[in-house]
Amino acid sequence: MHLGRVAGTLVASRKEELLEGMKFLVVRQLGVDNEETGGYVVAVDAVGAGVDEVVLYASGSSARQTVLTKDKPCDAVIMAIVDTWELNGDVKYQK
Repeated sequence: MHLGRVAGTLVASRKEELLEGMKFLVVRQLGVDNEETGGYVVAVDAVGAGVDEVVLYASGSSARQTVLTKDKPCDAVIMAIVDTWELNGDVKYQK
């Protein structure tokens, strides 16, 4: 699992039939100290996340393990919205 912040949305009017009805979000990757790492990923949203929310996402074959993405051609999926993030007693993020 990876941490990220939703930076925006992505709309694809033409896509593989198995991806019909899925919402795509652009996620900015975050390091453990809540700092942007410079990378981005496009992920299927399985939990109803919104722009600026901190999320947990999986990539690779793990992305196909949610109910929504099972056996679908996807490489990243948002599977949780973060409420609180604490590291060594310091709160890094609070929703």
